[in-house]
Amino acid sequence: MISSKYIEKLEKIVENYEDLTKKVCDSEIIADNRTWQKLVKEHSALTPIVEKYHALKKCLDDMASSEKLLSQEKDAELVQMAREDIEENKHLQEKLEEELQILLLPKDENDDKNVIMEIRGGAGGDEAALFASELMRMYIMYAETHHYKVEVLDVSEIELGGIKEATLSISGNGAYSNLKFESGVHRVQRVPETESQGRVHTSTATVAVLPELEEVEFDIEDKDLRVDTYRSSGAGGQHINKTDSAIRLTHLPTGIVVTCQDQRSQIKNREKAMMILRSKLYDFYQGQKDKEYADNRKAQVGTGDRSERIRTYNFPQGRISDHRIGYTAYNLLDFMNGDLDTLITELKLDDQRKKLENMDI
Repeated sequence: MISSKYIEKLEKIVENYEDLTKKVCDSEIIADNRTWQKLVKEHSALTPIVEKYHALKKCLDDMASSEKLLSQEKDAELVQMAREDIEENKHLQEKLEEELQILLLPKDENDDKNVIMEIRGGAGGDEAALFASELMRMYIMYAETHHYKVEVLDVSEIELGGIKEATLSISGNGAYSNLKFESGVHRVQRVPETESQGRVHTSTATVAVLPELEEVEFDIEDKDLRVDTYRSSGAGGQHINKTDSAIRLTHLPTGIVVTCQDQRSQIKNREKAMMILRSKLYDFYQGQKDKEYADNRKAQVGTGDRSERIRTYNFPQGRISDHRIGYTAYNLLDFMNGDLDTLITELKLDDQRKKLENMDI
């Protein structure tokens, strides 16, 4: 049963919703496109809560009517119908209250944002770099399945075809809400191609998922930046090798460094680098609210050591194991081809359960 405190909260949400309904139809507000879009987004976010609350109120009213009928009616058939209605509405009440509790959970303000994803080889040398490249492929295939747009903003490759590190931009509805649980150390257990004895090796790669911020959300002053240009490395043809188009940005107050060499244009590379830097600085300052930045980054990606892991990819057994929620499945090849939905859903449900445990409903 939802407490009276939350009924009051829901009533205030309904009042706010009705006020927003009037505002989004106001011609003066419509003329200010940025304000109007902000209000439309707020209105849209409240709609499912208001609709669910109205459904709950109707359910309670119907149950009250059936209880009144039950106390007054003498006809056996009508009494039985009233009892059935009460029982049915009790089940509906439980369902609606549970759904409302989930809708009332604190929202992550970044859930609707696009993603900046960093993937790095960890412990294990070349094998770690090869695994990092396979993780990058996995996330690209997952993104394509969900019709997200993917851009490789920066990548540092090794001769064997693996990557030391890569930075991706993943854009689309729900990108951050779906991928935010991927941050951490990923461990792989398999026999490397270079292993002549057939022994299973353990290597790691780290993944960091950051929300992509708009320029208006995070201001960076020019005086705090050092900008360096240099020639792009790696494949890319004559143009990319002969032009100083790559950009390195150093944020002087924090020491955070960002590079981008994906675009042929220096201007485009700078735009992409600034986008990455905004996300990294947001992560930096958010972390400082509770603890030092180093602790925050360690909590997200660890040091890359084999013992600090969120997930294990065991190739000999075809097994994928997420250690945070005790999830195990034997569809590793499908998983590596981007079929992450089942695990992501389980991670979301676990997050909901933990939040509900801390709510006083």
